[in-house]
Amino acid sequence: MENALILADVQNVYYTCRQAYKRNFNYNKLWSSVSQQMSIQMAFAYAIDKGDTKQREFQNILRAIGFEVKLKPFIQRADGSAKGDWDVGLTVDALEHASHVDHVVLLSGDGDFDILVETLKAKGKTVTVYGVPSLTADSLQKAASRFVPIDTAFLL
Repeated sequence: MENALILADVQNVYYTCRQAYKRNFNYNKLWSSVSQQMSIQMAFAYAIDKGDTKQREFQNILRAIGFEVKLKPFIQRADGSAKGDWDVGLTVDALEHASHVDHVVLLSGDGDFDILVETLKAKGKTVTVYGVPSLTADSLQKAASRFVPIDTAFLL
């Protein structure tokens, strides 16, 4: 059985599932699906911390499933725009921890990760990407060793 690293871009998954299906993603289902095929060695969930109770409850659910939750503060700019993404942090963790596993599972539709996926594959890793098909960058789908569409089977 292959060893796996899971990297979950929580904000991306939340917004793409809400936009496409008006439903939430089922992280338990993902964990179950991956663990039937691979031995999960590490799993990170990258989220933005707005400090509300509902978010904390969700983060505790992720921890109970087996994810290490990494949080960044939500930054509201004076012009009304907001900042809060984990692209660099997720990438650094992927490059740091991929040497300990055979397989990397990326949960995101963000096309910025296509370069990361190509880099991991060049290092001999298999990379499976889970994303909402209509909202996952074509470049990311093509870069993946395997693309798994998030459909109703992965939703609450």
